[in-house]
Amino acid sequence: MRNRLADATSPYLLQHADNPVDWWPWGPAALAEAKRRDVPILLSVGYAACHWCHVMAHESFEDPRIAEIMNTNFVNIKVDREERPDIDAVYMTATQAMTGQGGWPMTCLLTPDGEPFHCGTYYPPSPRPGMPSFEALLDAVIQAWRERRDELTEAAGRIVAELAKQTGPLQETAVDEEALAAAVSRLHTEMDAVNGGFGAAPKFPPSMVLEFLLRHHERTGSAEALSIVEKTADAMGRGGLFDHVAGGFSRYSVDAEWAVPHFEKMLYDNALLLRFYAHLARRTGAEFASWTADRTGGFLIGHMLTGAGAFCASLDADTEGVEGLTYVWTPVELRRALEPEDAEWAIELFSVTEQGNFEAGTSTLRLARWPSEDRERYERVRVGLLEARGDRPQPARDEKVITAWNGLAIAALAEAGVAMDRDWWVLAAKQAAGFMVETHLVDGRLRRSSRDGVVGSAAGVLEDYACLADGLLAVHQATGEPRWLDEATALLDTALERFRVDGVPGAFHDTADDAEVLVARPADPGDNASPSGASALAGALLAASALAGPERAARYRDEAEQAVRRAGALATRVPRFAGHWLTVAEALRNGPVQVAVVGQDEQARTGLWSLAAREVPGGAVVLAGAPDAAGVPLLADRPLVDGEAAAYVCRGYVCDRPVTTAEELSAALAQ
Repeated sequence: MRNRLADATSPYLLQHADNPVDWWPWGPAALAEAKRRDVPILLSVGYAACHWCHVMAHESFEDPRIAEIMNTNFVNIKVDREERPDIDAVYMTATQAMTGQGGWPMTCLLTPDGEPFHCGTYYPPSPRPGMPSFEALLDAVIQAWRERRDELTEAAGRIVAELAKQTGPLQETAVDEEALAAAVSRLHTEMDAVNGGFGAAPKFPPSMVLEFLLRHHERTGSAEALSIVEKTADAMGRGGLFDHVAGGFSRYSVDAEWAVPHFEKMLYDNALLLRFYAHLARRTGAEFASWTADRTGGFLIGHMLTGAGAFCASLDADTEGVEGLTYVWTPVELRRALEPEDAEWAIELFSVTEQGNFEAGTSTLRLARWPSEDRERYERVRVGLLEARGDRPQPARDEKVITAWNGLAIAALAEAGVAMDRDWWVLAAKQAAGFMVETHLVDGRLRRSSRDGVVGSAAGVLEDYACLADGLLAVHQATGEPRWLDEATALLDTALERFRVDGVPGAFHDTADDAEVLVARPADPGDNASPSGASALAGALLAASALAGPERAARYRDEAEQAVRRAGALATRVPRFAGHWLTVAEALRNGPVQVAVVGQDEQARTGLWSLAAREVPGGAVVLAGAPDAAGVPLLADRPLVDGEAAAYVCRGYVCDRPVTTAEELSAALAQ
């Protein structure tokens, strides 16, 4: 059979290119083939770093007998959820509605028109309690399609009608002072007081919720909010979720104690956590926060940067089909990798035992304490373990470059790079920003992904426009270069034109008005592993309102305020799934804070600019340059003071008098 996936830009699709299953990529041709053959569609959705996606592929999609059943009775479509989040969103909503849960791999059975009539996730090769085998599922669907097709199509129609209801705009609700305080109280109630974080296992890093709580503490002095932040940040940073050898965070912890991770590493998680830990470090001065941010930024640049200068999507959970093979240790292996005195110290520090806490007597590395008094020894041990680990098989890397996730990484590296005095982080952010604009922006419209410098055909969705715009605004602040502001505002204008819900202020679809028509047009306002497209857009609009010229500023702020009101019910009722909305709401309540530093040359303004970058609250904008620098509206009409460099601090539409000393600037920011 012809290999239809061989030319895909998605590594996930390429992983399935040699299956005996006759896979089709999503598109009109696949749906037309289903209509021509008058057979249902089997839609399989996953991503390259997904452990159970690999398991199901090995168990079922590589089995010639199962493949023959699939090929004879279905048109089989394989989708990378990271490359086509619009398709994933539509059918994941259907899966959750039918089963009460979701996840990947996602397995959906559709009519030839793409309407779902049965959805699920992983199916094993043989029956398990409460779970039919994959072959039994196929047999049941084949029989139902032959004998009860009318029932299936009617059910599919009802599901599509329900999808339309679920993607409708929310009612407006104010996110005022009372609502923000109530969100903090609810989060405190839902917190795991023993281990940090929220809920039980599995436990995901709540990066956006922590950012909201930190911003709330900055603005109000809330000790309750800060206690949640510090407890969770310390537990995540010391636990097995964090890679203490190479840096970076895994996707989630399989237990409530953050001890054993699911080992895939995602770009979006590490970008969001870098931004949060760098913010916590500058707010509290906590050494562990600075340490964690530094190692996370180093991981992004050292392990996720592609040859094209942008950032790859993920590192796989498995190595040679074994999860955690690269990462776990025994006492014997530590003694083999290190000098005797360091080995015993490391065994105790990293909580490695003879029994282990993972499979086959191995242990994940977890810090028993922060080795603040012995940083030199810790670094010597870390380097020794990194060298030893380098001789092991390494997890595969998904080289796909995703627009939205790169936007998150660009923003994190630019902001943290300035605050933590890491010039090379800012340089990496600028380099990635250049690649995204030059490669992913085609005829004024964004594409979702690329690989090896070649852009794919999938259109950008709302989160792509919003997150990249936010990243470009961060690079504009870090460099003072007008180009990035111009590119960001152009993306925001396109988003406002193409993605809004007609007649509903503040509401946005996730796909553009000229995107491929699916059975439903997705519009999910909830923040999950990364910001929703709408909340990311609100945040970028608010930042742009403080940076753009007056002809755009008021419109951008109004749009951001309307969007936050539209998500108000979500933010107040389920704050764990509205973390980014709440961070934007906090920035709105705080002004947002704007600091413009002017000086005749870089040397004259560096001191004030560096101090501002370290001391501003989350959501603030900080920019430095020459007075009235061309193309930089924040510096307009802000002269030197008695010939000296000066800082102008504003909140919303109200400005303090300019200051010229570090002491005065600190006092102004502390108000």
